[in-house]
Amino acid sequence: MPMIQTRRRFLTAAALAGAADLIRPPQTLAAEGPLETTTVRLLKPGLCVSTLYVAEELLRAEGFTDIRFVDRPDARAIGQIRRDGGDFGPIYACECVQAIDAGEQISVLAGVMVGCFELFARDGIGSVGELKGKRIGVQAAGPPAQQLLTLMAAEVGLDARDVQWVTDPKVKPIELFVGGKIDAFLGFPPEPQQLRAARIGHVLVNTAADRPWSQYFCCMLAGSPHYVRAYPNATRSVLRAVLKAADLCAADPAGIGRRLADGGRVPRADYAAQTFADNNYKWREFDPEDTIRWYALRLRETGLVRSTPQQIIADGADWRFLNELRRELKA
Repeated sequence: MPMIQTRRRFLTAAALAGAADLIRPPQTLAAEGPLETTTVRLLKPGLCVSTLYVAEELLRAEGFTDIRFVDRPDARAIGQIRRDGGDFGPIYACECVQAIDAGEQISVLAGVMVGCFELFARDGIGSVGELKGKRIGVQAAGPPAQQLLTLMAAEVGLDARDVQWVTDPKVKPIELFVGGKIDAFLGFPPEPQQLRAARIGHVLVNTAADRPWSQYFCCMLAGSPHYVRAYPNATRSVLRAVLKAADLCAADPAGIGRRLADGGRVPRADYAAQTFADNNYKWREFDPEDTIRWYALRLRETGLVRSTPQQIIADGADWRFLNELRRELKA
């Protein structure tokens, strides 16, 4: 019986993919040529981009036989790709920009989804502007959460020095927030669901719904330049699988959430389903270059990068595969 249920869910989800069929037409395979490698290593994703787990079945349909999900030794996914510890991973847009500005070698291939973060504050704080002088928690100085918080502060005229940064690599910011030791922090799924269930704090900014954040991708798919250069057919197939997986999550969030929970990929089906439903998988609608340009401008204005948007895009973006797949998948 469990096997029947799993198969039914798979077929239902596949049907919802519409034009993004799991098995490509033979003429497409012939036009592209065979995969140069059947191995791919993906960085283990957070809940909002657990679409990568959904992509595993699609990667097998593309011809991959050795698909590995690798751990991140720290919070910086960029470093894992740079150290040849992974071939592809979901990277925050602002982190991509800073890494390229610092000379790190990555290839940004596409935008995946919009709206990872929610800025939570304790009761009594009603706006981002009221965070002046308040304690804001981040896991460590420098990673994407602090970058994004700095940009949010700048949007309302605050400087990064106007707030008290509380960093503790041994304690998660959500634990400090629940304990009353900080006034605000950026929640990342499933943290927002957990706080709402416990009725702790309230949301000041929801990047999935509030402008300007909701107008740009949050997570990008980035790859190792070595892999992208050496295996262009495999790279195209990886991106195709990831984009189709995003379509599946958008079409059937509850069903995909159950599948991931049943397979042990996520702890709770309901949290996964809510994350898929609340966040936006807009790879068909948004232009990833606009996202990189916008974040590069904002980060340059705040002094976090020196390169111009044009330099960032020229040095670290590769839209060839996305442009081909937009035509193929009729995006």
